[in-house]
This record gives sequence, C-alpha cells and structure tokens, in this order.
Amino acid sequence: MTSTPGPAPASNLDPAVAARLKRGPDGLVPAIAQQYDTGEVLMLGWMDDEALHRTLTTGRCTYWSRSRQEYWVKGDTSGHVQRVRSVALDCDADTVLVKVDQTGAACHTGDRTCFDEDVLPLTGPR
Repeated sequence: MTSTPGPAPASNLDPAVAARLKRGPDGLVPAIAQQYDTGEVLMLGWMDDEALHRTLTTGRCTYWSRSRQEYWVKGDTSGHVQRVRSVALDCDADTVLVKVDQTGAACHTGDRTCFDEDVLPLTGPR
C-alpha cells in the first residue's frame, strides 16, 4: 500500500519546533493520545506541522486524515473531545505524545481506546 502525500508544508508552527521535527516522507509524524491522569493509551493519529500548531494553540487535538486529506479536530462530529493537557516530542523528535482529557470514546468504533479489542497472545518468555 502506498501512502498518499500529506498536506502542504506551510504552517504557523513555531519555527524552532518545526526545525526539530523528523517527519516521514509524507510530511507527517505519528501522534499518540494518552489519557493524562491514568496513562491509558487511547489512539494514534497523524499530524503535520499545521495540525501540531493547531493542537498547541487551541487546546484541542487536531489531526491530519490520510484517507480524507483534510484536518479534523477530535470530537467535532462525535462529541468525544480530547482536551490537551501537555504535548511532548520523543527523544528522536519523530513522534508526538499528547496527554489529553478524553470525553467519551477515543476510537472511531465507539470503544474507549483503539487498543483494547485485539490483544495478541504472548508466546515467548516473559
């Protein structure tokens, strides 16, 4: 499966932050949403510079939809809002961790998280 090109590179993101980001060939970085008080991993979305800028300045998570080729703010249509508590880059600056206060389900399937239904069996040593 080939990935479609991301959005245009023009953005209002702080140039110092933009200079640190290591984006994929499509201009995107993975963004992990985590419940701020419990540590529960909720979902993975994709951000470009502008989505990150909007997330940092509005207090609401904004993602880039690779399938629709447009920005979307989590909760605008579902009411399942993600209110931003903090944003951090990982040590390689190629992944964003957004700690949020999640209202309702984070997953588009209606589940609380995207990671609670398909748990794989561990077969190796623990």
